[in-house]
Amino acid sequence: MTHGSVQKAGKVRNSTPKVEQKHHVSRHPRTRNKHNYLKRNIKGMPAGQQSGAKRRRRR
Repeated sequence: MTHGSVQKAGKVRNSTPKVEQKHHVSRHPRTRNKHNYLKRNIKGMPAGQQSGAKRRRRR
């Protein structure tokens, strides 16, 4: 069994304009690991995303 007709398949993806990817240059793993070590162990910042803002607690 299928949901919907075959004629409607891919209508949203085909109608959206193509956007080129941004050029992304990542750090070398050695540099990234050194930066993480300094940040977490020397500066004492917690790892992860919760360093900047407090996370909302679920009840």
